[in-house]
Amino acid sequence: MPQEPEEERGRRSSPGLDERITGALVGAAVGDALGGPVEGYSPDQISERHGGRVHGIVGPWHGDAWRTARPLAPYHKGDGHVTDDTLMTHALIRVYARVRDHLDAYAVADHLVPDLMTNPRWIPELETETLPLHRLFLAEKWLVARLAHGHVDPREAGVGNIVNCGAAMYMAPVGLVNAANPAAAYAEALDVAGAHQSSYGREAAGVLAAAVAAATAPGATPDSVVTACLSLAKDGTREAIEKVCEVAAGHRDFESALRPLRAAVAPYDTVGPDYRAPSLGARRPSRLHAIEELPVALGMLLVSGGDYRHAVLGAVNYGRDCDSIATMAGALAGALGSPVPEDWAKTVAEASRLDLWEPARTLAEVTREVFQQDVHRRRAHERAFADLGGAACSD
Repeated sequence: MPQEPEEERGRRSSPGLDERITGALVGAAVGDALGGPVEGYSPDQISERHGGRVHGIVGPWHGDAWRTARPLAPYHKGDGHVTDDTLMTHALIRVYARVRDHLDAYAVADHLVPDLMTNPRWIPELETETLPLHRLFLAEKWLVARLAHGHVDPREAGVGNIVNCGAAMYMAPVGLVNAANPAAAYAEALDVAGAHQSSYGREAAGVLAAAVAAATAPGATPDSVVTACLSLAKDGTREAIEKVCEVAAGHRDFESALRPLRAAVAPYDTVGPDYRAPSLGARRPSRLHAIEELPVALGMLLVSGGDYRHAVLGAVNYGRDCDSIATMAGALAGALGSPVPEDWAKTVAEASRLDLWEPARTLAEVTREVFQQDVHRRRAHERAFADLGGAACSD
């Protein structure tokens, strides 16, 4: 009996589009929920509070006093509750479901902002149903202030906002809609994020989307994801990724990598050593700097070899803005096909009262529709170009 070619065998066993989209989105949400309760603290503080490293879902930092304890009140972070990273990711998917095509800054103004302002939803950290706007950080409320009240051109609305990971944290869907096409993901995310961020915050959104798109490609590895990022990233973002990933390549365990990764990204991070007391130059536009979250997420992806559990726990125990770092690391590892632990996903879904799988099904359907439209548009361009006397397509 003839044997199946090895290449065909590998293609058949590799996770398909649906599995990669589900892995990325569920993986991002679970990472978000695991990182939420320890956000803002250092690895040493996390270890002291939890009697060692965090290895799964934990409760609020201040226990039952979460309702009043500062600086976190009134948010119930922990116990499997997702944060604004996931709420914004799901909101962007709803925009894709409505537009059913590629998005731009105008789609944010026309669809995302009205959704945040007018449609009450269950907010896990507030344990109530209310407008998503009421949960958002000031950097995300900027969208509403600039677009709904300020009537700013959506393509320029991000200018003037504090420069942070606010746009990058929910850009995974853009990478998934442009699956296996990092350059297209990068370009679309830059357009979408222009309504929200500028400078290296906008750049990070583009590169994160490119990374997710690269991770969906058959045969993708952590190294190939980083290579795709470096081929597109600009200025301080590119250099920060390069330096952090050079350090990450020398580690195979997140414990040994925690401090070296922080040291590698520190020259590019404007926040400074005390996360809760940012430096004078924090979050200001620059061509020399980068957000911290994206390079560290890529670093943890390398350290883990693409293993979901290892990458996310590394991101969580890194501390600082670790819910967003774990969101990004979880999206990347999930897109590569590394399984998200079922017990974590089930607990997060139940605790957050969210169907983590429905957005993935919706986005997979939209992704196929968009791809077919892209093919139609490309074929029309090929015919028009040939009619102009240009070279005909060889295949």
